[in-house]
Amino acid sequence: MSKFEKLIDRLQRKPKDFTYEELKTVLTGLGYSESNKGKTSGSRVAFINVETNHILRIHKPHPPNIIKAYALEYIINELKTQKKL
Repeated sequence: MSKFEKLIDRLQRKPKDFTYEELKTVLTGLGYSESNKGKTSGSRVAFINVETNHILRIHKPHPPNIIKAYALEYIINELKTQKKL
């Protein structure tokens, strides 16, 4: 099992310590790119899949780098809907 596959498996288990960097790695591997528009976007971040124009919007966690449980649930559900997981 590759490192990427292990990360996807870890995401699906909904760990309480899943980091933003891990999420970014997973989404980049699935064809999404990070976008935060302008200096005033604050912690709002969108991940856009160029092929399907599907957008995932979340708040970038701060100061701890851990993704909130509701955000993980949202991302997993959206990726399953898009047949990425």
